Amino acid sequence: MSDLTQQKCEACRADAPQVSEQELAELMRDIPDWVPQVRDGVMQLEREFKFKNFKLAWAFSNQVAELAEAEFHHPSILLEWGKVTVTWWTHAINGLHKNDFICAAKTDALLK
Repeated sequence: MSDLTQQKCEACRADAPQVSEQELAELMRDIPDWVPQVRDGVMQLEREFKFKNFKLAWAFSNQVAELAEAEFHHPSILLEWGKVTVTWWTHAINGLHKNDFICAAKTDALLK
């Protein structure tokens, strides 16, 4: 398991730096199932999780919400029948911060 799961999110201000291309490549090795995407000019991390039914997907989305509150870092969570899509990015900097990778790794750990 990635050491990212052992880290905590840090408070992020509007002047915090986004991850560099090199940092992005290094951090992606720790969360290989996530996909970096640019949406409306903003780099984000996204992963789709599949479940057998709506109730299991709903339970997982609630776990992600609890994680978000604990880290005080909030993703987009799309709940559908048998599927949850989670998208992490840092609103304050309109891009990716290390916090997003920490939360992505912790999201993966919810399934273990």
